[in-house]
Amino acid sequence: MLPIGSAAPEFALHSTPDQKLKLSELKGKRVILAFYPADWSPVCGDQMALYNETLKFFTKHNAQIIGISVDSKWCHLAFAENHKFHFPLLADFEPKGAVSKLYDVYDETEGEAKRALYVLDENGIIRWSYLSPMGMNPGADGILDALEELDKSK
Repeated sequence: MLPIGSAAPEFALHSTPDQKLKLSELKGKRVILAFYPADWSPVCGDQMALYNETLKFFTKHNAQIIGISVDSKWCHLAFAENHKFHFPLLADFEPKGAVSKLYDVYDETEGEAKRALYVLDENGIIRWSYLSPMGMNPGADGILDALEELDKSK
């Protein structure tokens, strides 16, 4: 994974079938990047549902969560609508895994993103990261602890 204290690489990925989201558009907010393997897998569904339920806590810390996987924008649309997610899911679809590779979390063997988390500060600097064991939901505690530490350092 990328080192703590380094600048998060810029990217622009589809957040809907006709819109892209650039990381730089979120400057001034803390950003949680949640890379995950696949939309419809049970662990990924549980993980994203947990983050959906935790949104108010993220917002309290001026943080925006973003899910990123190699699934297509259409797959994300169906997954988000089915689960009623209120945060963007970005399609790292074509070229496949390009952003996951930028963040050093692409699994070449499986052809998908690893389950990895990054917390960026308001200036796009990586302040916390975590690589979860495959098949394990990393939960939200580490993210919330990282956001609280950022509050203390202000």
